[in-house]
Amino acid sequence: MAGALAVPAPTTARVTVASLTEMLGGLGAALLQSARATSAVERILHDVAASYGREDIRSYVLPTLVLVEDAGSAPERTTLHASTGRPLRLDQTGAVEQLITRAIETRPAPVDVLAELSRIRASRPRFGSAVRIAGHTLLSLGFGMVLDPVAAAIPVYLIFGLLVGVIVEFGSRVRTLALLLPTVTAFGMTAVAGGLVAPMIDEDPVRLVAPALVSFIPGLTMTLAAVELTSAQVVAGASRLVYGAAQLGLLAFGVYAALTMTGAHPIIHSSPQLGRWAAWVGIPLTAAGYLLFSVAPRKSFVWILAALVIAYGAQQLSGALVGAEFSGFVGAIVVIFAVSLFRRMRSAPPSSVMLTCAYWLLVPGALGFVGLGTAAERGGHGAVVLGEFVVSLLAIAIGMVVGAGLTSDAAVAAEAWRDAGADVATND
Repeated sequence: MAGALAVPAPTTARVTVASLTEMLGGLGAALLQSARATSAVERILHDVAASYGREDIRSYVLPTLVLVEDAGSAPERTTLHASTGRPLRLDQTGAVEQLITRAIETRPAPVDVLAELSRIRASRPRFGSAVRIAGHTLLSLGFGMVLDPVAAAIPVYLIFGLLVGVIVEFGSRVRTLALLLPTVTAFGMTAVAGGLVAPMIDEDPVRLVAPALVSFIPGLTMTLAAVELTSAQVVAGASRLVYGAAQLGLLAFGVYAALTMTGAHPIIHSSPQLGRWAAWVGIPLTAAGYLLFSVAPRKSFVWILAALVIAYGAQQLSGALVGAEFSGFVGAIVVIFAVSLFRRMRSAPPSSVMLTCAYWLLVPGALGFVGLGTAAERGGHGAVVLGEFVVSLLAIAIGMVVGAGLTSDAAVAAEAWRDAGADVATND
């Protein structure tokens, strides 16, 4: 797949208006399925169009739709491209980013780009169901070690992660069941935790189930919504924010129903936690879980782990200076700079792979879910947690926007510096 587009620059005859707009629409839809913000998708599509000498082609991107307008054609041409399929795996996300890079650099024929994009979409995961379920189990354990490292809860994280992994792997294949899967799963897991497990170990049932439900928690969706709102993408940001809030609401409804039926209550002061070392053990487990469950590209574990360590470390260090709610601002800037450096190394995976995983240690999605569950049961305390969640979300979004802008400016400055150095060398 990697060498499929090593072809000469296309002839004018092969680059038609129709094929170019179809290519841009297809790439845009794939980027949306790769969890990219609409503002980033518009920028990337403009760069692709400019590389083909068509800067006049404009793209308008919504969370599930790409509009490509070619005002220079006769008659004027506007095409619509829906992006309503399942999210792409991490290996597919990386392949799409590499495809776009090759399209900008070598300008293959649009029909060849579309053919390669079809192959990426149709590619089968290299891990089977058993391995992906094991990955979800590790992901639950790692996330639990970071979120709530209570010794007695560790076996619960493993068992619940395994059960939810099986549900996600097989239940999502049935479309009707997939719609109810978050609510039903949250209800079932919370009922078991509240009625059986929590009384045995004296732990908050909501916190017990939160790591296992990580694949349902829309932390990345909420972050992208905040990024789009801070980037003046009002329609996209607002619609994505409503969608993310609805997902959290469905999970909270399942939790509240289970707590009501079992008579269990969230515990504000849970059992004593393990030392700070527990989170640093949980991060490698989280990286391994992402690698297996989301089918990351080959040889990407070290880079995913590095991105997670940098994101979490920067957030923890800055938290002591600016507070936990604003630490995500610093963490987002640092991780974006780090990933921009990593991507320059030959063995590193595409930046989208590293950033997608790093977002989960920046985004307090599970804390927002815990806050919703607590608010549904007790009100006041949950409202405070939700307020902190919203502030953290905005801080992370602004940090991402600032980090991306500074990284772009630094790249432009470095390029200008190299050009100036080359001119001096030539004159000498």
